[in-house]
Amino acid sequence: MTCSLDELVADFAFALKAIDASRPIGSSKTRQYRPGVGPLTEAETVSKALEYLASVRSDVYSGAAPCKYPNSRQSCDCRMPGYWVIEFKLLRPFGDNAKEAEHWSENLLHPYPGNVSAIGDCLKLRESAFEEQKAVIVFGYEHTPPVIDLDVAVCSFEAIARNVVGLKIGNRASAMVCGLVHPCHQQAKVFGWEIVG
Repeated sequence: MTCSLDELVADFAFALKAIDASRPIGSSKTRQYRPGVGPLTEAETVSKALEYLASVRSDVYSGAAPCKYPNSRQSCDCRMPGYWVIEFKLLRPFGDNAKEAEHWSENLLHPYPGNVSAIGDCLKLRESAFEEQKAVIVFGYEHTPPVIDLDVAVCSFEAIARNVVGLKIGNRASAMVCGLVHPCHQQAKVFGWEIVG
C-alpha cells in the first residue's frame, strides 16, 4: 500500500508534532538546545519521523529508509520501495538562540546542480535511475504568527525551479502543525512537490 504526496506531507507534519510532544533535546559539540523538534538536525528529524511513521502506519512506512542512488555513492534521504524516493530539506530562519540565521534560505534556493539545496536535490532526483515516483519535501519552523513567513521562500523556490532552472515540478502539497514547544519554532510547515519527467 502506498499514499499520495498530499498524504506523505500530512503524515510528515503529524510525525513532527508527535516527535515534538516527546520534548527531544538536540545538541551540538558545544551546547545543548532547548526542548522541541525545531532544533534537531535535518537527518535527526527525518530519521525520527520515519521511525515514528513506521510504528503507526507500518502498511505504508515499514520499508521507508535512506538508500544509495543507483550507480552512485550519493545517498537519498528516503526510499519507499516501489512507490517513492524523497529528498528532504530543512528550513529554519531562527536558531535556538532566537537570532535570525544568516544563510537559512540557501538550503532551498541555490540553483546549481551538485549543490545540497532543494533545487540541487530536484536536479539529482530528475537525473537518477530510480523507478519510483520522485519528490522533494521541505519542512521548516516559524513563530506563531510568523516573524519570517516560510511561504515567501517557498514561492521563490517554485519560481526558480520552474522559470530559471526549467524543472517540471507538480503542484504543491502542504500541511501545518501548531503548538510546538520551542519558543522560536512554534509551528511547522511541510511542503512537497513531485519531480516530473
